[in-house]
Amino acid sequence: MNTITWEVNFLSPPKVTRHCAGCGARTEHIPSGLFRVNAQQKRLDIWLVYRCARCKGTWNLAILSRVSPAGVGRELLERYTENDASLALGCAMDENLLARAGADTEPPAYEINGEPFDPALESLLTITSPYPSRLRVAKLIREKLGLSRKDFEALCAARYIKMENGTDLSRARLNREAVVRFGARAADE
Repeated sequence: MNTITWEVNFLSPPKVTRHCAGCGARTEHIPSGLFRVNAQQKRLDIWLVYRCARCKGTWNLAILSRVSPAGVGRELLERYTENDASLALGCAMDENLLARAGADTEPPAYEINGEPFDPALESLLTITSPYPSRLRVAKLIREKLGLSRKDFEALCAARYIKMENGTDLSRARLNREAVVRFGARAADE
């Protein structure tokens, strides 16, 4: 059995749209890469600062709220106060965090690195992502292999393609990793 690995590399953070108080309308907000850390007695609040694309007004995305400094950890707290670029990007890429904050997101631009292969061959494909992602696994496979939706659905219906963990492939999201089995029909029967 072939073992293949693809990695999804994101080219930008997700596009964020929300209400801007300054503009009085829904506008795109862009992450500034800066954190705001506020200490209130023995508790911390940490936000990632976004800027409105139109008026440059700010919106603070809550990362942590009312936590003790010991709960955050010295090293992580230092990264927040020093505006660590990789930490800011990680927070900006967290679509679940953005959704909980009431922001609408569009999937980020991405590229899939890894070799295409024949989906009829028995293979185990692992798709990885450095950040949590809500991208659909089926869409990634169709894009990379150049399969039409009809051809892909035919392969799924014939059970030649399925998620290794048994999840419905048409609904499976990438999150950080997805494992897909190809040519699995013979192994099931």
